[in-house]
This record gives sequence, C-alpha cells and structure tokens, in this order.
Amino acid sequence: MNLINVENISKSYGPSPLLSGVSLGLDEGDRIGVVGRNGGGKSTLVAILARRLGPDDGRVTHTGGLRMGYLTQRDDFPDGATVRSVVLGDRPEHEWAGDTRVREVLSGLLSDLSLDSPIAGMSGGERRRTALARLLVPESDLLVLDEPTNHLDIEAIDWLARHLKARRVALLVVTHDRWFLDEVTDRTWEVVDGKVERYEGGYSAFVLAKAERSRISAATEAKRQNLLRKELAWLRRGPQARTSKPKFRVDAAQALIADEPPLRDSVELTQFATARLGKTVFDLEDVTVTIGGNDIFERLTWQLGPGDRLGLVGVNGSGKSTLLRLLDGEVHPTSGRMVRGKTVQLAHLSQNLDELDPDRRVLESVEEIKRRITVGKREWTASQLLERLGFRGDRQWTPVGDLSGGERRRLQVLRLLMGEPNVLLLDEPTNDLDIETLTELEDILDGWPGTLVVVSHDRYFLERVTDRVVALLGNGKVSFLPGGVDEYLGRRASGQATTKTAEAVRAAAQAPQAAAAKPKSSGQDWKARKELDRLERRLEKLAKQQAALHEQLAAHATDYGRLQELDAELKALQAEAAEVEEEWLMLAEDVE
Repeated sequence: MNLINVENISKSYGPSPLLSGVSLGLDEGDRIGVVGRNGGGKSTLVAILARRLGPDDGRVTHTGGLRMGYLTQRDDFPDGATVRSVVLGDRPEHEWAGDTRVREVLSGLLSDLSLDSPIAGMSGGERRRTALARLLVPESDLLVLDEPTNHLDIEAIDWLARHLKARRVALLVVTHDRWFLDEVTDRTWEVVDGKVERYEGGYSAFVLAKAERSRISAATEAKRQNLLRKELAWLRRGPQARTSKPKFRVDAAQALIADEPPLRDSVELTQFATARLGKTVFDLEDVTVTIGGNDIFERLTWQLGPGDRLGLVGVNGSGKSTLLRLLDGEVHPTSGRMVRGKTVQLAHLSQNLDELDPDRRVLESVEEIKRRITVGKREWTASQLLERLGFRGDRQWTPVGDLSGGERRRLQVLRLLMGEPNVLLLDEPTNDLDIETLTELEDILDGWPGTLVVVSHDRYFLERVTDRVVALLGNGKVSFLPGGVDEYLGRRASGQATTKTAEAVRAAAQAPQAAAAKPKSSGQDWKARKELDRLERRLEKLAKQQAALHEQLAAHATDYGRLQELDAELKALQAEAAEVEEEWLMLAEDVE
C-alpha cells in the first residue's frame, strides 16, 4: 500500500534549487536511507514528505489515516517537561506498564533516567534518547528520522538499530552513520544536484551500485573513481554482511577492485611512524587520575606505540575524553609514571570549535599553519586539501564565522593535519560531516603515517580508519578487545559493566584478606605486572596476525587448497590466543 506520493515537487532557497521536479513514492514496509552532501536537500526532502514544509511546486499526497512519527534534528520540549510527561503523557501506569513495547523502549533508551527527571539541564544525549522514546512508544505506520544517531553512543545506536529491525513499520532515515544505514535500510535515495537517485539495498549496495553506474557511463572523474574503488575495497574486506544486501548483479563492480591493494600498507606506515617517533610514544605505568574526588583511572599500565591506530570505545563517563587529555598533557596523573616520547608532535581534535578565528578566511586559516604538506608519498597544497574536504572555489575565501558546524569541523581537522603531527588524537571527528566528506577524510588518514587514537560513536568510521579497538568500561583500565566493537557490545549486553579480565584485577586489588593470605613482595608484584604487559602485547600481536590471515582468506577465496592452509594457520593462532588469555587471567588474579 502506498503511504506517501510526491509528484514533480521543487523547492528553492535562493537562486539554486535544492529539489527540482522530484517524483517518488514510499510504500508500506519500505526502509529507505537518504544520503547526500550537507546542504544538498536531504532534510528538506523529508520535511516535505512529512508535510512539515510545503514545496514551491508539485503535490504531496498521504494515504488516509497515516500514523507517522517524525524525529527532527532539534529536540524541542515544553517548558517544565519531565521524561514521563514527554514519553507517556497522561497515560496511567497500569495501562503502559502492561505494554511490552513501552517497557522495551523505556529499558532500552531510558534505563538510567527517572521518569520524573526534568528535561531542563539534560545532556544532548539524554535529550535525544528522550525524543526517540517519545517517537517509538506509539504505534506508527511510518517513522521519519532525521539524524537519529546524533549524540548517541555506540551502545544506544546498536539498541536503536535492533529495535527498528524488529518493528514492522515503514522507515525513512536521514543519517551520516553508514553502519546504521546498512543495518536498518534496504533501499537508498541519494539527493544530488536537485534530483533523487534511487538504489536497491543499504549503504554497501549503494556504493556498489554507484561503482557499477560509473563503470558503465564512464562519466565520473578519475579522483572520484579512485575514492570509490578504495571504499569498495574496504567493504569487500569487511564482514560478509556488508555484501549480502545488494539485489543486482555486482560482478562488474567487483571486477573494479579485484586487484585493488590494501587500504593501508600497515608495514610501510609503521616504518614511517617509527622513523618519525622512535620506539616510544606513550608509556603509562601504575597511573591514577583523580578528578573531583573520583578515580577516573586506577593504576593504569598501558603502552601506545609508533604506528598504532586505535579506536577507543566506552560507556559514558568512563573517561574517553579524559584519556585523550591525559595524553595531550591537559590532565596530569595523580600518581604513577607517564613517559612521553621525545619526538612526539601531538595534535588533538577536541569537540570544541571555539579555537577558530571567525574573522579569517578559510584558506588563510589553513595557510597560517602551513602552505603545503606531504601525506604518504604525495605532496598537497592547502588549497588542494580544502577542495578535497568540500571547500571548492570561492568557498575557500568565506569568513570562518560564516561557516556551518560541519564546515568548521572540516576546517578544524585540516588545520591539525597541516601541522604534520606524528600523533593524532580525534575526539568525535565525524560530528556534522556528510558521507562524502567522511570518505575523503578516511582516504587522507589512510596515507597518514603516525599514531592515531579515535573516539567516535560512528562505528563505520571507527572500524574503517583504525586497526584495533580498546575499551574503557568504567573500571579505570584500558581493555584490549580482539573482537572489536562487536565484543564490546557483547560484554555490555551481558550486564557486566566491566570486562572479566578487568574484574579479576579489581577483585584482586580490593581483596585485602586474600592478599594477606598470599603475601607478595613488591618485587614479585612488579614482575607480575611486567608479565601481564608482555602477555597483553602478545595478544595484540596475535590479533594483528589473525587480521592479516583474514585478508589473505579474502584474497584467496577461489583457491581451495590455499584456503585450507590459511584456515589451519588461523585456527592455530586462535588456539594460541585462547591459551595466552587464560594465562593472563590466572596471573591477573594474583596481582595486588
């Protein structure tokens, strides 16, 4: 059944039309993702479809009695509103408490908030979760979501994706979160040059289809084609789920990347990074950080080496931003020892945009740092890099104060890169960036030689630009996750706030009776911690070897004999990793 139909709609702001002669329909059961550049008309399109905005020309038709939920980018609530009044209204408790869906939404999104909590004073994430709960509690035929993942952490995004997949409801989603698009949508609309191009499948299928269309038409310039091929190489080497959704023939698209080299030459980048950094980047030993009387980190021992590319995840308040500030020198250890390499040149992308001078022109703001830099094996001018990140032509001479939030974020990233740091700390770098800009940024980072630490709720970006994932789980430690974000979500879903290994360390540290029963000298304790560090480094090395084998397995997909050999090697590595982890656990129980 058709829910919404639009015929020949157009909408303009100024001389350039955002939408021109667009006709399309949305049917019952459709799950559509809307993509395109910032300012390209995505939000305008969904607002017109939802009848929140009228077109200049054309007609919008809704089926009779359409029950539609619409989430905008701004979370507006009445003055004096509470969670209860916003989400449940005047419904008596006996009525909503017996509703399975209501209970699921409340436990999934608002388990840490009281129903009587006032909206005033809430964080952006709490307000967003409340707005989502308000939308998801009622029955709906269609949900229209404009940037639903804004301000949400990885755990909340994962819950929202699972919830939407389980509901029998039509879906129209505008988001830059490519992982989320692949999880919840099976069709894609791209808003480009005033038109809406339609594709079957989620984001992965959209990328493959664009490659197919580009190959057939030969109409895309060489730079754009190279970026597309690199993105395809990433998708092909990722989990099988990324290539399971396309509903069209992709042989030709796959042929584009059959001989594509790896996204990054990890060995070469590590060699470059070591040459620039030496052997030491950061060594933390028994570091405790106390802020406001609370121990954010407790006897933390951790090493960050040359060429490491880490994704950092964790529950809210676990200390992700604090760890970056510790490495940056803004926060100092309360106790313990922290060694910073003598050659470290660090750049820190924070969530604060105030450091940009609003009166300077965009190009001037970049060139005051440096006029040209070398990324990988290629030299780039400031103007060329600005163009890659969306500042084309006269836009490079726009005053910084006139830029949007997303443009200021892009400029901030580029200014950091122009300083040619060898250690880069990125705190939520994807905020307000569209998919095309994210792809350009990922491509630039692929050739950047140095140590990289990324904090991001954008799971796709996190997995795309880093080689391994570590987690802060509220226990004052850094936990290595061989299984990446999936392992993190699995541990959180088990109901444990901390990992098993970290709990073992904490239990040992907080058990004076056990310590009295098994006295250990400080020298023995020091040796045990050194052995723990050695085992952790071994686990990390084994994880890298397993990742390399997975790439070889993908590369030899048609060679059955070689596949058997590689599979045997992989099983041996997995067995060794299990033994090392068991040894780690046993030793951790004895550490004071």
